[in-house]
Amino acid sequence: MDESRHVVASSRGGPSNPMRVGFGGALAAVCDAARMAILTAKVSNDAVVSLCAGLAGTAYPESGRKMRVLLEEEFPGKLVRVCTDMDLTLEAIGDGAAIVLIGGTGSAAIGRDAQGRAGRVGGHGYLLGDEGSAYHVGQRAVLAALRHFERTGADIPMGRKILAEIGASTWADLQSRVYAAPDEVFPRLFPIVLQAAEAGDATAQTLLDDCAAALAELVGDLAERLQLQSQNFRLAKTGGMLGRSAYFDGRLDLYLRKAAQHAQFSALHLSPAEAAAHLALQLLPPA
Repeated sequence: MDESRHVVASSRGGPSNPMRVGFGGALAAVCDAARMAILTAKVSNDAVVSLCAGLAGTAYPESGRKMRVLLEEEFPGKLVRVCTDMDLTLEAIGDGAAIVLIGGTGSAAIGRDAQGRAGRVGGHGYLLGDEGSAYHVGQRAVLAALRHFERTGADIPMGRKILAEIGASTWADLQSRVYAAPDEVFPRLFPIVLQAAEAGDATAQTLLDDCAAALAELVGDLAERLQLQSQNFRLAKTGGMLGRSAYFDGRLDLYLRKAAQHAQFSALHLSPAEAAAHLALQLLPPA
């Protein structure tokens, strides 16, 4: 992005959460994407004066500091800012009182009041919560299907689809895969639950209802913290869980309207990458 906020090039990289792929993997993903954008824009490295990396897993101060140091070493002489992916969504919704709900592998809500005071709820990872996330839904789906199998000796339809999706021949096989790499199992099952719910599966619908209620609770808690319950504010939703199922989207909107009665549903004005570029521009001294 140039100083007039015109996007001159864009690119993509791999996973960049240092808490999941390690700091080396995160650094490589960011650098690969940045260099590809520079190459596509047909400019020199010297033409770049600032950069912002909005990465999941950098909310903890030590993680953020370490990532910034690595990027400063990789891009010497550049102004560097490291923030979380949630910070990008707040920049993307624009100025004023607003809350952004993030529903993906993890779950969180981030927002600000009319005075610019910011806060967040959730986003602590699956070991400390992430209720309502794709990870959590997949985990509960496995538990429901496994318990039915243990009780009856037969699989429910959703259980058979879970095993097929993971490529496991038995529940013991799936259990081994869960303990080896839970991140590679549970989030992948969210589409299975969506499909089952759309087909009228009562168990899947209950799981998604509970998921929607948990996500809406994040918004309600943050609205209370920011004292927005009796004020109008914009509410946006983003993340891989959304826009994939009319049933789930409808249930989520229903719970959100109950949790935040004065919220006005809004779309994000920028992509996360554009929001990061905006934050990078803010590092520049006034002209």
